[in-house]
Amino acid sequence: MSRSQVRRPAGRLTFTGGDAGCTILHVDMDAFYASVSLRDRPELQGTPVIVGGGGSRGVVLSATYEARALGIHSAMPMSRARRLAPQARILEPDHQQYADVSRGVMALFNSVTPLVEPLSLDEAFLDVSGALRRLGPPTRIAELIRARVEDEQQITCSVGVASTKFVAKLASTRAKPDGMLVVPADRVIDFLHPLPVGALWGVGEKTEEQLLRLGLRTVGDIAHTSASTLERALGTAAGRHLHELSWGRDARPVRPDEHEKSIGNEETFAHDIDDPELIHAHLLKLSDQVAGRLRRSGQVGRTVSVKVRFADFTTLTRSRTLTSPTDVGREIYETVRHLYDALGLERVRVRLVGVRVEGLASTEEAPRQLLLGEDDGGRREAEVAVDALRARFGADAVRAARLVEPPEG
Repeated sequence: MSRSQVRRPAGRLTFTGGDAGCTILHVDMDAFYASVSLRDRPELQGTPVIVGGGGSRGVVLSATYEARALGIHSAMPMSRARRLAPQARILEPDHQQYADVSRGVMALFNSVTPLVEPLSLDEAFLDVSGALRRLGPPTRIAELIRARVEDEQQITCSVGVASTKFVAKLASTRAKPDGMLVVPADRVIDFLHPLPVGALWGVGEKTEEQLLRLGLRTVGDIAHTSASTLERALGTAAGRHLHELSWGRDARPVRPDEHEKSIGNEETFAHDIDDPELIHAHLLKLSDQVAGRLRRSGQVGRTVSVKVRFADFTTLTRSRTLTSPTDVGREIYETVRHLYDALGLERVRVRLVGVRVEGLASTEEAPRQLLLGEDDGGRREAEVAVDALRARFGADAVRAARLVEPPEG
């Protein structure tokens, strides 16, 4: 899509004026997972497409804007999405492809400024104050980023340009899809106060209900309510936080190189299962996936946890902290298997299992020290070799023997 064809949704907020002092950018990919999935499917562009587990118990990971117009949203059960949009095409997610595109996008951001704070695979804050002399004013930098993302990754992004992180994030949301919104430093209050209270960072469903009960419907209403009243209604910290934001006050700097606090994968089964050996096999697969993600991110973790959700949606988690951090799939699996077995579930039906590793640190900063007789060094070398094969031939190129389904017949 050329810049002259950028979609401008009706009612979009547009602020004109200078961008002086607006050195914080929030860059957010548009419908990231769906957009990446459609790069090789041009015939589906402009149609309702849903990305997610194809089974009846799967959930929506992402959806194109055409599908969103039909009521589809992320985390929606796939069964409901099918009912709302029976004409939508459903695509299975490709997490390796998403990770590759994300790395390219983050590398682009870091070529603009070293002050990049990723929030997820597809969005980040940038402080471009040090790049102004080299690249020009903030709006020019934002357009440069948008053009390069489209050119290099064949997807679009939206950018909010403001003087604070909070306002920049709000601006990018209102610039979607494929747009840019600048909120001049001297017009922040004009931008904020007409917005609904749910727009404020930290206002969830319950907090919004409390605010509405107080008769507070807009950010301006909150701004003109005393901080003490908000603190009595919401608690000291929350009340003070919302009052500050309502006046556009957000002193948080962009913090570069903020790593994920944990890395995990989970799986919802097509049918509830109660076979311990089958559950062990799924835990092995998840452990392998988590270890691969750790190695790709250059991190190791010390605390390993297993998550189990039963047929009645009751959920348990158990964790164990290792003596030394790891990114070895076999070690993660052995830990979660013992944690699962210790639950003593026997033939209890299970709906979902998950594996997560926390307490992350850089691999270089936390070298693993093996004890005499340990063979995890060899295991890790083998898993790194498998990583290379999968990168070349696909995620299913190499699998543990117990994960290979026997041929039918």
